[in-house]
Amino acid sequence: MQIGKKVGIMGGTFNPIHMGHLILAENAREAFQLDEVLFIPSGVPYMKKDVLDSKFRISMVELAIEDNHFFSLSKIEVEKVGYSYSYETIATLKENNPNHIYYFIVGADALFSMEKWKCPEKIFKECIILVATRDNYDDVSLKKQRDYLNAKFKGNIFLIPTRNIELSSTDIRNRVIHNQSIRYMVPENVFNFIKNNKLYVNESMKEDK
Repeated sequence: MQIGKKVGIMGGTFNPIHMGHLILAENAREAFQLDEVLFIPSGVPYMKKDVLDSKFRISMVELAIEDNHFFSLSKIEVEKVGYSYSYETIATLKENNPNHIYYFIVGADALFSMEKWKCPEKIFKECIILVATRDNYDDVSLKKQRDYLNAKFKGNIFLIPTRNIELSSTDIRNRVIHNQSIRYMVPENVFNFIKNNKLYVNESMKEDK
């Protein structure tokens, strides 16, 4: 059987996408020699509300990744009707590209919540999990959780060393609301897009839930 590409999956609302997302994706790509990192903005995320309309989030992702030929955008979730579940997205990707090897890239906090996601066993079965070793978790707790999930789900989890960049989309949105600068927290073209479109200020730009 012909082996396909090694493809990283970066999912999330990207509300907005920021430098932390991009650094994590690049670190994962380099550490595991990925052929591509696929950015997948969520459609209607079942765990979050008041998410900016997908057309704006897609545009920001496109702008953020345009200068990296290893990065690409997938609209698989935003084009889906109803809630978006990671296991369904992964299943569709595998069905369309059965020879590809998929690497699911997540932050350290996700390692402690994945067990409660919808059908986590299917995610661990179909993907290699790459976890950023940052946030507020020490190596001991991360390795303990990794070993626990590997044993429970027969997973294949690797920890990715990355710089500890304290950025969150929530903080960026709050800074916009309070008229504080977000320059250098997001790529320059994303900064200009948010400013020119007055995002996170006009409530009418949010999707109806």
